[in-house]
Amino acid sequence: MEVQWMLDKPRFVPPLDEGFRPAILANRAFRKKVEESGGGVPMILALERTNGAVSRFETRVFPEEHPLAEANLFYIERLVKFLLWQRGGWKVYAGGPKSIGNYLAQCYKDSGTRSFDYHFMGEDVYERTFTIKTCSPEDVPPRNESTQPLGRHLEGCRIGFDLGASDRKVSAVVNGEPIYSEEVVWEPRKNSDPIYHYTEVMTAIKTAASKMPRVDAIGGSSAGVYIDNRAMVASLFRGIPKNRFSAVREMFVRMGKELGVPLVVVNDGEVTALAGSMSLEDNGVLGVALGSSEAGGYVTLDGNITDWLNELAFCPVDYSPDAPREEWSGDLGVGANYFSQQCVFRLAPKAGIELPKDVTDAERLKFVQQMLEAGHEGAVNIWKSIGVYMGYGIAHYADFYDLKHVLILGRCTSGSGGTLILDGANEVLRAEFPSIAKNVHIQLPDEKSRRVGQSIAAASLPIV
Repeated sequence: MEVQWMLDKPRFVPPLDEGFRPAILANRAFRKKVEESGGGVPMILALERTNGAVSRFETRVFPEEHPLAEANLFYIERLVKFLLWQRGGWKVYAGGPKSIGNYLAQCYKDSGTRSFDYHFMGEDVYERTFTIKTCSPEDVPPRNESTQPLGRHLEGCRIGFDLGASDRKVSAVVNGEPIYSEEVVWEPRKNSDPIYHYTEVMTAIKTAASKMPRVDAIGGSSAGVYIDNRAMVASLFRGIPKNRFSAVREMFVRMGKELGVPLVVVNDGEVTALAGSMSLEDNGVLGVALGSSEAGGYVTLDGNITDWLNELAFCPVDYSPDAPREEWSGDLGVGANYFSQQCVFRLAPKAGIELPKDVTDAERLKFVQQMLEAGHEGAVNIWKSIGVYMGYGIAHYADFYDLKHVLILGRCTSGSGGTLILDGANEVLRAEFPSIAKNVHIQLPDEKSRRVGQSIAAASLPIV
């Protein structure tokens, strides 16, 4: 598929990644060509979720007889991939040229190049058969979105926990003030026994409980898709075989019953955004957490959350054919390899850094961060590269979210690394995307809330 004309070298090149080709620039190059060709034809994508919820995304493509029409396929497939992981869906309406719908149907099927997404979105998340429906733009269903308030309840004695792939955090919070917080290194993805996960989480809760006179409510955040406190899919539990997954699927429901207090668990990205909205005292917040993977969450301009997935770890940000392959989904150029410790580990050899073996990922990241603080040139270039990725990434995200603030946090932003990322992102935005730089404020939380703010926001989830 000839799309090389879309993939120009960016003005800002990551020091350790000459091949980076930002999605935002490729999409803009495509749209410009379509406009120059006479405006193209309409292409409307709609994604159906549960209870008739529908998201829509409208763009324009080349008519089928145009010499560049083949580029439609790449452009739309990458958009569909982004929208699926941002918003979710078991059914995609492709309202436009039939060749595009037919191509998507070939990609998103059991034996297609996107078979992972086919099974994940269909069977695992929405428990339906994943479907691509080709139709005319007029036959695409109308938008049907709903939002709801989340958290912000801080009265009483509460526990908040945040489960990451490298560490678990917990806080004891009394009337909105944290009186105790701790981080404990663990390795959930390498443990196949559900008892391990249950014991670790319960230990964290009981430790926090011992610091307060009583416990009124418990809130938690964790990577994955959670519906009614049930873990539908979670990379955190990827080591657990399917025939035992029901034990962790119902784990938090069981804990709530055993502890006898309200217990609410939601996706960590939503809590990231909630924490940002609470600390900024404003809305229109996209939270991007750079931890073991990339977590994303969004608080609308009205201060509510959506029923979108916001799994930015699997949304494409690099369209280079040589982009790194993500280990779980098998796709190229997705956020997990650019905005997480996985990026640090990927770039370390290029930076002349040999990572220690036989240690946890948390210790491996800490090793590179210590080199960064010591001024190692290669380590500095890792975080400068992430800064460039972030600038182009935020510009890309702005095509899909109404933004006033982007809050960047997580383990990879600790120390001077956070400043390098922020400075790099702002430099890219000011030069390449001045309107975004003017209207969207990007910032880091202070060091304390950067480390434990997630679990404190999680504590505010349940209503007592």
